Amino acid sequence: MTDRIRLLFRKDKEPYLCFYKMLGFYPRNIEVYQQALLHKSSSVKSDKGRLINNERLEFLGDAILDAVVADIVYKRFEGKREGFLTNTRSKIVQRDTLNRVAVQIGLDKLIKSATRQSSHNSYLCGNAFEALVGAIYLDRGYEACMKFMEERIIAPYLNLEKVSRKEVNFKSKLIEWSQKNKFQITFELAGQSVDEEQNLVFTTQVMVESLKAGSGKGYSKKESQQEAARETLQLIKNDPKFIDAIFAVKAEREQLAEPVQEAQPAVAAVLTATLQEVKQQELKPDADETHEADPDDEPMQRYGDMERIIAEAEEAAFSRHAAQE
Repeated sequence: MTDRIRLLFRKDKEPYLCFYKMLGFYPRNIEVYQQALLHKSSSVKSDKGRLINNERLEFLGDAILDAVVADIVYKRFEGKREGFLTNTRSKIVQRDTLNRVAVQIGLDKLIKSATRQSSHNSYLCGNAFEALVGAIYLDRGYEACMKFMEERIIAPYLNLEKVSRKEVNFKSKLIEWSQKNKFQITFELAGQSVDEEQNLVFTTQVMVESLKAGSGKGYSKKESQQEAARETLQLIKNDPKFIDAIFAVKAEREQLAEPVQEAQPAVAAVLTATLQEVKQQELKPDADETHEADPDDEPMQRYGDMERIIAEAEEAAFSRHAAQE
């Protein structure tokens, strides 16, 4: 009521009403909400010369959203195991879900950005949603974030029972990412153990370009791989140092592979010439031969072992390539 009375005396009522329809309450500090909608491509400078956008609020909102959703899921699914709760929370806070919810509440129409939403910024709406949660936390506190998520997001747009049963294949998403960006990735069984109830627990370690990424535990190998893939995707999203490290290893690997790739045509050419020479020798009669051909006299016995010929051809080709360099 107090906020409504104050609004009567304000000239800029429209933005307050806009946020009220979305949030269910009037902002106290509207500037922080406006900053939440400011993409870095439309950054503005403060009086002190610092760039202002929604990246810091996105960082804060990401953490608050994880806590709030974990709180909601924990209370809603009493008695469920940690793995179930973690997966359910992940399905709610994943970028695809946040993008969809942001559009449903009309957040996409309020974002100020100098770029169009495309493949490289496809999470623009989801990032803005996280920033909005950060703004709510700064303006109204944790309880307001909880109420916003329960009443304005989950109740109208997300059926938690259906969400919890929905299968999200983090492993497929990670493999798709690695193929798209040409990274080498492996899932390694790191160990087996038993829990307090003597249930077998598997541990999987994901390796990206031979570097350790996420690890996960589960009551099956598949479950542990899914958890390890989920952690790896989080690492890719949140750890710039990890991204720099795998790009550096990838670049080194590709640099070492270049001489081999360049030498392959030369190997093929020498190998083809050598095999043709062998074939011609097989067809050419031996002038010194006066006896009839022995049917047991195999061509490979007469002209050398094929593996040796191939090895010599490869060695000659690589030597030629090295000499040219």
